[in-house]
Amino acid sequence: MRMGQAWRGDGGRWLLPAALLCSFFLREVAAQTPAPAVLLTLDSPLQWQVFQRHSPRAGRVEVRGRALQADQVEARWVGTAQPAPEWQRVPMAADGTFAATLEVPAGGWYRCEVRALLGGQRLAEAAVGQVGVGEVFVVAGQSNSANYGEQKLQPASGRVAAGSGQSWREAIDPQPGAEGGGGSFLPPLGDALSARFGVPIGFVACGIGATSVREWLPVGTLFPNPPTLTGRVRQLPDGRWESDGAAFCMLLERMKQSSPGGFRAVLWHQGESDANQADASRTLPGPLYREYLTEIIRQSRQGMGREIPWFVAQATYHVPGDEASPDIRAAQAAIVADGTALAGPDSDSLKGEWREAGGKGVHFSGPGLEQHARLWLEKIAPWLEEQLKR
Repeated sequence: MRMGQAWRGDGGRWLLPAALLCSFFLREVAAQTPAPAVLLTLDSPLQWQVFQRHSPRAGRVEVRGRALQADQVEARWVGTAQPAPEWQRVPMAADGTFAATLEVPAGGWYRCEVRALLGGQRLAEAAVGQVGVGEVFVVAGQSNSANYGEQKLQPASGRVAAGSGQSWREAIDPQPGAEGGGGSFLPPLGDALSARFGVPIGFVACGIGATSVREWLPVGTLFPNPPTLTGRVRQLPDGRWESDGAAFCMLLERMKQSSPGGFRAVLWHQGESDANQADASRTLPGPLYREYLTEIIRQSRQGMGREIPWFVAQATYHVPGDEASPDIRAAQAAIVADGTALAGPDSDSLKGEWREAGGKGVHFSGPGLEQHARLWLEKIAPWLEEQLKR
C-alpha cells in the first residue's frame, strides 16, 4: 500500500495511515489552541528613526507601546556616554498602553531597551537598535527634490536615515516617501551634515515629479489657469481652478509624523513646472508663484502651530537653451527677501556635466547630485550653526 492510501482493517472500519492521522490531529490542535499573547509591543521608537534634538546636547524621544499582564514598564538607552544606562519608568494606562517622552543625549546610534515587570519581576523585553537624536529635514517639491537623478546613491557614513511617515530605514536611493526610482542628493547631503555636526541625520522626503506650485496649494485655494498636468487640480463651474489639496495634506501629515521634537526645516526645490511651459497659458506669472508658495508656507506653519523654517531653492532650469526663468527666479528670491523663507541653493547654476544624458536633461547626473548636495550644505550649515548657539 502506498503512503496516504486508506485501507480496510478488521471489523470493516476504514483506517488512515499514521502520518495522515498525525497531520489531521496537529491541524485540529492548532485550530483550537489560541496563539500566545504578545506580552510587550513597542511601537516607538522605530528602527533607524532620527528624532530632532531641541538643543545641541539633547532631544526628546517617544517611547510608546503596550504591555499585557504587567504593572510597570521601564526603558533605557544603551550606547550613550553614560557608563551604566539607568532604567527610566514609563507611565502605564489601565489598558496596558504606555507612553513617555524621554530626554536622550544628542547622538547615536543608540539601542532602546524596554522591559515589562510584574511585582518587580521581569515579564518581557523588547528592543530597537539604531535610534538617533540629531537633525531632521522635510524635503518637498518636484522631481529634483525626489528620486529622479541619473545615478542612485547611498550614504557612506552609516548615519543617514530616511522616513516615509510609517517606517524608517537607511537613506539609500531611492528615498522612501518620494516619487521616482532613481537617485537623489540626500545621501551625500546627509553624510556632509553628519560629519559637520556629529549627529545622525534624518530626511522625510515627499517630492512629487513634475508638480506645479499650484498642485501643492491647500484645497479651496483658487487660481485662474491650470498647470500643464491637471491630475491634482480641478476646474470649477465658473471656469476657475483649484488644487484638490492632496499634496498639501500629505506634506502636512509627514511633518506631523516626523517625531515629538518635529524637524529642523523644510527644504523646498520646485519651480521648473511653473516656468517656460510649452503652452504659455500654463506658465505661472512670477507674482502668482510668490503668492501661492507664500500661502503654502503660511498654511503649513498654521497647521503645525509653529514657525517652521523653509529653505527655498532657485529652480527653473529645463534643458540647454531653456536654462532659467527670470520671472520665477525673482519670485523665489522675493520670498527670501521678505523674510518668508531662507535662501536655498541656486540649482539653475548646475549645467553641463551636472545634468543627466550628458548635459541634455533636466535632472541631475551622479556628479550633479553630489554637487547639488554641496550647494545645499553651503546654505544649511551656517544657518544651523547659528541656531545651535541659541
